[in-house]
Amino acid sequence: MNELFHVTSAANRDSIRVHGLDWTRMGAARGIAGSTRPEADGVFLCDEFEVGFFTSMNNTGGPVDVWAVTGVGEHELIDAGSGFRYYPAKIPPGRVMMFRQAPQDTPEDRHRGAGTKQGRKTPRSRH
Repeated sequence: MNELFHVTSAANRDSIRVHGLDWTRMGAARGIAGSTRPEADGVFLCDEFEVGFFTSMNNTGGPVDVWAVTGVGEHELIDAGSGFRYYPAKIPPGRVMMFRQAPQDTPEDRHRGAGTKQGRKTPRSRH
């Protein structure tokens, strides 16, 4: 059985640790594609090859974590009609483990705007 993964906003980290992966709890952050509501009645999963695609797609508005999921086979996934696949049930916290955690920014970074376009702009010259 190949390992499967879920890519999601780091803002969901505490909820996932307590409740596992549960699409009905969506709301703390946008989905990886930028959606504000679940796109399917299930949890989107991918293989290790696809993790890079989903982390680069990131439209959550912040950093993303990658969670490894155990006990789910690829044959149990349903095509969402987009080529992306989901598992049609909640996944309890005991079957989910942090695989790659997004670095946490500090309050000083947020104050300076680090990681944002605004924080990286160079001052304009008046000449």
